[in-house]
Amino acid sequence: MNVNRTVSLLASILLGVAGCGGGGGGSNEPPPPPPPPPVTKAEAFQLLNQASFGATEAEALDVIAMRPEQWIDEQMTKPASLQLPYMLTLPPPQFMGQLHTDRVDIWFRNVLLGEDQLRQRVAFALSEILVVSQLGALQSRPFAVADFYDVLAENAFGNYRDLIEEVTLHPAMGVYLSMLGNEKPNPALNIRPDENYARELMQLFSIGLVELNIDGTEKLDANNQPIPTYDQEVIEGFAHVFTGWTWLGSPTFGSGRVPVASQYFPMQLWPEFHDTGEKLLLNGTVLPAGQTGEQDLDAALDNIFEHDNVAPFMAIRLIQRLTTSNPSPGYVRRVAEVFNNNGFGVRGDLGAVVKAILLDPEARPDLPMEIDGKLKEPLLRLTQLFKAYDATSQSGAYPLAASYILFGQGPLQSPSVFNFFSPFFAPPGEIRDSNLVAPELEIATEYLNTLFTNYLFFQTFGLNHTNPDLEEDQIFINLQEEMDVAADIDTLIDMVAGKLLGGEISDTLRTEMAGMLARLPETEPVLRAAEAVYLVASSPEFAYQR
Repeated sequence: MNVNRTVSLLASILLGVAGCGGGGGGSNEPPPPPPPPPVTKAEAFQLLNQASFGATEAEALDVIAMRPEQWIDEQMTKPASLQLPYMLTLPPPQFMGQLHTDRVDIWFRNVLLGEDQLRQRVAFALSEILVVSQLGALQSRPFAVADFYDVLAENAFGNYRDLIEEVTLHPAMGVYLSMLGNEKPNPALNIRPDENYARELMQLFSIGLVELNIDGTEKLDANNQPIPTYDQEVIEGFAHVFTGWTWLGSPTFGSGRVPVASQYFPMQLWPEFHDTGEKLLLNGTVLPAGQTGEQDLDAALDNIFEHDNVAPFMAIRLIQRLTTSNPSPGYVRRVAEVFNNNGFGVRGDLGAVVKAILLDPEARPDLPMEIDGKLKEPLLRLTQLFKAYDATSQSGAYPLAASYILFGQGPLQSPSVFNFFSPFFAPPGEIRDSNLVAPELEIATEYLNTLFTNYLFFQTFGLNHTNPDLEEDQIFINLQEEMDVAADIDTLIDMVAGKLLGGEISDTLRTEMAGMLARLPETEPVLRAAEAVYLVASSPEFAYQR
């Protein structure tokens, strides 16, 4: 008998006996599925750059050990790192607006050192959708601005309906979009309700200008034209809803002379200034006359919350801020469906929406394409560098209150309610011709790119731990590990690429770095280390979030 055939027959017999369980009857249970492949360092970096203020090697090890879903779940249990409690411990300044320096300082401390990285990243995303800014009417209201950001952080994984109510009644929004002190009509005095908040709540915070399908594509009428979501009469209806609200504890309606605490408590209704007439809302809904201001507000916010546009609108905005500038209709639809129903019949669950965004196959596709991902915002490039190199100052402060001048953006320092850049921005050329968008490129001007690159140069070469002349509040990075291996160019490049790129560096960048570093003497480890960090931090590969 053929030996191979004999071995095969014996193996079949033994397998058959094992399958019979020793003669006690067979089992039809399928074998357990194989374990999922291990998470690579590059994959961990990708998730962390989408879901935090910059990947670090230590955090990547946590993602690898826990896997992405468990890491997200654990992050959602972390309490919010807040700004207002710190702000309230500060001594009163000569001018109230000076406290914005401290507000920006505590923002950097929270996003760099806080354990609630995902919560802070989502709060930052929300701050670029539900916009208020210190620049303008809120310059003298730092406590209001700080607390507004805290509201976003605390509601980052809550319900969107609760969030828009807190945003609507927050005095920071009331001042910024002039709802605070908004009065019912009085033709004799030529007083008409302010329409500012009514417009922006619909256009920028919830439903947009045109009707959308669940996948984010535009609905078209019989003439193949987009269908407007609202008209002037609806704007006026909502404007009349938002009348009668002012500072808590205000001595007169709309007075600005109020206690500091009024900056961070919800606005108070003065019924005599609220319009009690009928009001036309979305989808033909009419609020009846005679309702209280609270009843009108609840009904109006419910009316917006139930609009079909909210799910795809918020899906697109959050996807763009977290993972990719050009999500496919399928990606938008999958996330929007989670917004409409989190699996337990709940609409508007932002935690479920964020998780769906981050775990979607399109967030980290098996076959990456050129249109995947997004450009990192300047602040996110900066914070990733700071985290990777333990940036700090001798005082522990991060005095970057003028970051919006240096980098084109800063925390709650947008030039307008339309954010630092438009979600629809497409630079002329290949991107626009391909019907794609690149929102962050709107602030990637020649001027701002030069400022940012110069700042990186100054940070790496001048503001590092070897500088003996550092001032108390100057932020510096630690290059000691790079200095220790600076004599070996390949090892140095691997180290920097590991810290900033998750180990994925192109042959082109590696070759350019090696050539530049070879020009520097081995006896200059600080110079070599600084050069290596600068070349990666200023590279397109670091600026691109895939």
